[in-house]
Amino acid sequence: MSNANSGDGGSAGGDVGVRADGSESCEVSSSRRMRFHSLLASENRDFLLTSSGDQVKIADLEGKVVGLYFSANWYPPCQEFTKVLVSVYEHLKSTGSNFEIVLVSSDETVAAFNNYLACMPWCAIPFSDLEAKRALNRKFDTEDIPCLVILQPGDFSDDETSKEGVELIYRYGAQAFPFTKERLKELEMKDQEKRDRQTLSNLLMNHDRDYLLSHSMPGQVSPSSFKKEGQTLCNAFINHDKDILSVCSMLDQVPIASLIGKTIGLYFCAEGCSPGQIFTPKLISVYKKVKEALFENMGIEDFEIVFISTDHDQTTFDSYSKSLPWPALPFGDPNIKNLTKHFDVRGVPSLVILGPDGKTITKQGRNLINLYQENAYPFTEAKLGVLEKQMDEEAESLPRSVFHKGHRHELTLVSEGTGGGPFVCCNCCEQGSVWAYQCLECGFEIHPRCVDGIAT
Repeated sequence: MSNANSGDGGSAGGDVGVRADGSESCEVSSSRRMRFHSLLASENRDFLLTSSGDQVKIADLEGKVVGLYFSANWYPPCQEFTKVLVSVYEHLKSTGSNFEIVLVSSDETVAAFNNYLACMPWCAIPFSDLEAKRALNRKFDTEDIPCLVILQPGDFSDDETSKEGVELIYRYGAQAFPFTKERLKELEMKDQEKRDRQTLSNLLMNHDRDYLLSHSMPGQVSPSSFKKEGQTLCNAFINHDKDILSVCSMLDQVPIASLIGKTIGLYFCAEGCSPGQIFTPKLISVYKKVKEALFENMGIEDFEIVFISTDHDQTTFDSYSKSLPWPALPFGDPNIKNLTKHFDVRGVPSLVILGPDGKTITKQGRNLINLYQENAYPFTEAKLGVLEKQMDEEAESLPRSVFHKGHRHELTLVSEGTGGGPFVCCNCCEQGSVWAYQCLECGFEIHPRCVDGIAT
């Protein structure tokens, strides 16, 4: 059977070279044992390089699960994933797992390559072997980085090869090993079981804690008391009563049971997050408007947000959580890591919406807030269907093309059905979808509401 690059000279027939007793002929057995050699070696090289410059024989990889890591030092998503991958790799190696990784670098200089490899505990294709790297990129059709291609030992037809290594590592971590179809099916079944059993209590509580922390004073202040944009419960009274201000500086315990039956937003963010600095004030405004509307119309507050901190230290967490008008999980709480993995949170800010039954409505809360502001509540499919229909009707009155201030090309109105789709607005840097003004020449794209210019 021919292997990855058909370099072993074997036949494509699956049973050629197999004896009547089922054993392989020496020639076929030898070629199969050299699978990684034909993939990773070149005419004058049968080794990989470590960060110290040592040579490791490619033959040492045979019989192992191998991850081909397509990555580059200059690309921030690669830098972030590399940290996660190093942690998973070192854990697997410490438990004796038969796993190896090979870096296939897209760095542009040998210095960048060496600096990047220095932070990795695995080997790499030498920087100078451009043809070997190009061949691997062609074979596995790697369009984006980071990309982790998982190769299984004994899988000579690539039936078990997976290009979803990055996704699997982010979602399952070391539990994904050995990355076989059987293992992934097992993990997916466990995920489904978790979703079926998911409640607000088992998401947020643990055996040591049945509460959240808050700098506000639940039950003592109505939403109408802090209508000014960007104002928290504490600074709403900063000029009125020093005793109240003193109480505000103390952390209250909010029973998680008091949130059951409400629509909940789990807000993953950190003080130093630049996109969060843009989105958080918008979310605070929407939060207050939704709570005020619910209170005025029905006398209830069936919406709450819970801050899930990704801050790096207690001081930063304390500083940031004081600025937020909603409760938080305690800093460093073990549930934070579990929630991040459970909802597959790759970056912050991220807003996950849970329904009154504790089940997930959407993991795209941030996008929906950007699109529809407070009108997105309660974030259900029925409500979003109404909003999309309204947007379609409003789009009928929009000019088909415009010129936007600061962009020299004409912008054309597009929808998901006419060349549009999910995008990041080049004006406000927030997500968008459905309708957009798009430059057909260079890809510049903005929300219709962000247009600052004239129709053509």
